[in-house]
Amino acid sequence: MTKALPEQHVELMQAVALGDRNAFEQLYRQTSPRLFAVALRLLRRQSWAEEVLHESFISVWNRAASYDPNLSSPLTWLTHIVRNKAIDWLRGAGGRAGQTEEEWLDDLGASAEEPVSQLLLGEEAGKLAECLNHLNVEQRQSIVLAYYQGMSHGEVSAHLQQPLGTIKSWIRRALDHLKNCVGL
Repeated sequence: MTKALPEQHVELMQAVALGDRNAFEQLYRQTSPRLFAVALRLLRRQSWAEEVLHESFISVWNRAASYDPNLSSPLTWLTHIVRNKAIDWLRGAGGRAGQTEEEWLDDLGASAEEPVSQLLLGEEAGKLAECLNHLNVEQRQSIVLAYYQGMSHGEVSAHLQQPLGTIKSWIRRALDHLKNCVGL
C-alpha cells in the first residue's frame, strides 16, 4: 500500500531540508502544476507566473529546513510561499510596470464590473461575469479581492475597512448567489 500524498510531501520536505536534490525534483514534479495555477490565477500572465514559481522553488530549496509539519501541510506551506511571491511581484515594478499600489487598486476597482471576462474566455466565463454583475458592489468587490487577487478574508477586511464577520458574510452570500446563478 502506498503512502498518502501529504505524508509523501512531508518526507520529501524533510529530505529537501537535508539537501536531497532527487527529493526536491520529486516535490517539484508533484506540486508545481497546482502551484503554477495559484500563481497564474493571481498574476494573470503566464510569463510572470513562471518566474514567480521559479523564485518560489528557490525559496523552498533555501528554506526547507524551516518547514514544520506540525503547523501546516507541505502543500499549504508551498502555496503560501507562491502566493506571497506573487503578491510581492504585483507590488514590485516588474509586476505592475511601475504603477503605485494606489493606481493598481484603482485599476482593480475600475475593472470590477467584469473581472472574470478579463481572466477567462468562453461561454462559462460570460455566464459567471453576468452573475457577478448581479451582486451588490460590496459582495462583488469582496469576491474579486478574495478569489482573483488571492487575499485572505482578513486582508479583504483590512482593505475594505469592514469587520471580518461582515466580509465573511458578503463572500458567503455572494458564493451562494453565484452557485445558484451559474447552475451548480
